[in-house]
Amino acid sequence: MTSRTETGQPAGTAEALGYEQARDELIEVVRRLEAGGTTLEESLALWERGEELAKVCRRWLDGARARLDAALAEEAEAEGTTDSGES
Repeated sequence: MTSRTETGQPAGTAEALGYEQARDELIEVVRRLEAGGTTLEESLALWERGEELAKVCRRWLDGARARLDAALAEEAEAEGTTDSGES
């Protein structure tokens, strides 16, 4: 039988999630933790899942930032080449 997290997801699947999926599940984990009513063990499992999901979101955002930085650097380089060619 497949192990499942407290949010009903198969354990260890966070890496395969897209940003929006990970973010939405993280929001649900936080909501459940803030609502209370869970045992200590359930709360710890939720917290661990939340940490895992936060790391996935962070990786997606870091990747997006790197892509934007690369595109901006490429654009600046192209503008610099055009500017120096006009002198």
